[in-house]
Amino acid sequence: MSQPPANPYGPPHDSPPPPQQPGDWPQQQGFPPAQPGQPYGDPSLAGGPPPAKKSKVGKIVLIVLAVVLVLCLGGAAITWFAVKDEVGEVVDATSTRVVAPATLAGRPKIDDPELQKLADDLVAEMKATVQNETSAVGAFYGDPAKQDLVMIAGTSGLMTDPKKELDTAVTGLSSELGVATMAPVEPGPLGGEARCGDGTTDGVPLGVCVWADKGSVGLVVMFFKSGAEATAEFATIRGQVEQRS
Repeated sequence: MSQPPANPYGPPHDSPPPPQQPGDWPQQQGFPPAQPGQPYGDPSLAGGPPPAKKSKVGKIVLIVLAVVLVLCLGGAAITWFAVKDEVGEVVDATSTRVVAPATLAGRPKIDDPELQKLADDLVAEMKATVQNETSAVGAFYGDPAKQDLVMIAGTSGLMTDPKKELDTAVTGLSSELGVATMAPVEPGPLGGEARCGDGTTDGVPLGVCVWADKGSVGLVVMFFKSGAEATAEFATIRGQVEQRS
C-alpha cells in the first residue's frame, strides 16, 4: 500500500524538534540566532543582496583625460588653432585639379596643333617646378581672326610655398612675355595669391594673370588685351580651370 507524500511544509508546529544528531554544529557556531524582527540567517542578506560597488572606471577615464589635457593641449591647443586653417588648405589642395573646359568664359576651345604645341611646351616648363603633380593642362580659346585669343596653362599638386611658386612664374613671364610689372589682384573665391600685368610679344599686347595656392599654379594670357582687361575676367576663367572635388 502506498504511503502518503511527505508534508512539503515540514513537521507540524506542535511537533517536538528532532533530536540533535551527533556531529551537528552547535547553534552558536553557525549563524547567530535571529533577533526579534530580524530574519534568520546572515543579517547582511536582510532586504535583498548587498548594494553593488560603484565602478571606478569612469573616474579613472576622467583623470586620464584631465592629465592629457594638461600635458598635451596646454601647448598643442595653441598650435592647433594656429594651423587649423593651413590644414584646411592642405585638404583642399589634395582635391584640386586643373581642367580644360569645352568653353572658357564663352569662348570655344581651339584645336589647332601648332597652338596646342605652344601650350604644351609651357605646361612642360611649369610641371618641372611642381612636386607630386596630380594634373596639368594647356589650351587655347577664342577666335584669332577677331583678335580674341586666350591661353591657359596650369598644374595641380601640393604646393608647400605658393608665394615662391608665384614668384618663379612671374620671373619666367618677365623674360618670355615681356611683362614688366605684375600687381597683386583679388584671387577670387578659390583663394591663394594672384597677380596681373601687361606684357607684349612680337608687338602684340598681352594681358597676363597668374595664380598660386596650396593645390595649383596657373597662368592666363589674353592676346590683344591689357592687364586690366585680363584682371576683369581672371576670377571667372580661373574658376572654370581650377576645380576642387
